Amino acid sequence: MYELFDTILVGSDISIGTYLICLLAAGLCGVVTALAAAFRNHASKSFLSSLILLPMIVCTVIAMVNGNVGTGIAVMGAFSLIRFRSVPGKARDIVVIFLAMTAGLACAGGYIAIALLFTVIVSLGMIAVALVPMGNERCMDLHITIPESLRYVNEFDEVFARFTKSHRLLQAKTTNMGSLYKLHYRVEMKDAKQGQAFIDELRCRNGNLEISLAEVMGGMDEL
Repeated sequence: MYELFDTILVGSDISIGTYLICLLAAGLCGVVTALAAAFRNHASKSFLSSLILLPMIVCTVIAMVNGNVGTGIAVMGAFSLIRFRSVPGKARDIVVIFLAMTAGLACAGGYIAIALLFTVIVSLGMIAVALVPMGNERCMDLHITIPESLRYVNEFDEVFARFTKSHRLLQAKTTNMGSLYKLHYRVEMKDAKQGQAFIDELRCRNGNLEISLAEVMGGMDEL
């Protein structure tokens, strides 16, 4: 039973067949990771393809090091340069990148079964978390344009009470030479499907001026 979780590498030399097995296993782990990362999540094609290739790259790099201290230091220096070419990412993105790298490391060590089992378990965990409804999924950005004659402090409280669980005014600014106000609210909807009815009610209060209701862009799950 325990032989399944033993390494397939024998000695310090790696044959072409063993390397290909490790590389294919790393690629499979990358595909599973990419599918889990794309589940109910907006992920670009570039990011998903990177997740597929990353375990294979890590596996090859570690296989080349193979106990050589000098090569290991050189690889460490090369990888340290990558952080300066990276933009800030979401917590979920960082997790899947570490998942892909860990799978590649396990495959490089010849622990194929552990790499596959670890990838499947963590991916199932990510999918399970994505299926659980979170309160911040109903948070939306609301922008309302109102005439300067309208007092916005309590004007929309009745509408907010019917359609939202909570609301908060983030910004109020003038526009069009001071004849209009633009209000920015962060609202948590009771029911996301009631967005159109919510906007229609607001239009009756702001004189049918511009209103926009959109998903919160960034900041919700950033580190």
